[in-house]
Amino acid sequence: MLKANIRTTIAVLGMMVVSAPAMAQDLFSITVDESYEDVLFALENTIVDRGLNIDTISHVGEMLARTGEDLGEEEALFDGATIFNFCSARFSRDAMSLNRANIRYCPYGIFVYADPRNPGQTVIGHQIYLSPDMAAVNALLDEIVTEASLY
Repeated sequence: MLKANIRTTIAVLGMMVVSAPAMAQDLFSITVDESYEDVLFALENTIVDRGLNIDTISHVGEMLARTGEDLGEEEALFDGATIFNFCSARFSRDAMSLNRANIRYCPYGIFVYADPRNPGQTVIGHQIYLSPDMAAVNALLDEIVTEASLY
């Protein structure tokens, strides 16, 4: 019994160490005094206008609202929350030429959300990839977020 508990403790500690870098990821975001719908529209247009293909649109806010009810949670976390996932053939190829393991970052995601605690404001942003190989991708994502915030 004691050996099993020690093995479990070691396994849990190992998982915590492995997942620590993901929790330490930085964030680039801009808060704007625009409606969620307007920022979402601007982001989609900004991505498409650059010739990039949106792979998936994750409706995170809707999912959390739906599952919150099932979990007995009454607090609305978002008035809207969406993530656009897309890739750039050029930027992805360049990053993966430097390190094949950079495949783990593709597709790239940009999020938009409206927090009900801050009415009239919308946040748009992306995760900053800490690998130096991803500097060009970070710059691309910064540009898209900034452009969409000014749309």
